[in-house]
Amino acid sequence: MEWEDIIALAGRLLIAALFLASAFGKITNFPGTVAYMEGAGMFGAPFFCAAAAALEAACGVALVLGCQTRWAAAALAAYLVPVTWIFHLSPRVEVLKNLAIMGALLQIVAWEPGRLSLDGGSDED
Repeated sequence: MEWEDIIALAGRLLIAALFLASAFGKITNFPGTVAYMEGAGMFGAPFFCAAAAALEAACGVALVLGCQTRWAAAALAAYLVPVTWIFHLSPRVEVLKNLAIMGALLQIVAWEPGRLSLDGGSDED
């Protein structure tokens, strides 16, 4: 095990924590999250809230385990595009935060997840 593997694991855990916490919040406060989404003009809010929670949870777990890591990171990066556009265009710090998260996810897509992963640091996802 090399230091890069430990750093890759730490990076995956830190970015996954954000999405797992977000999924937990949506699940435990589903009515409030749906109301927030409807307030932002979102149609089909109950469906999209459930879908967002499922995506965040599944991809967050995938990042923690390092299983299908690149696919999970790519899915979350793609998910953040409409989320940022619909919910986080203001204040500017929210846009910048989401851009930074997308950057971290794209780094995971571009580079191997390390040997401390179910993917085993292989390019074969």
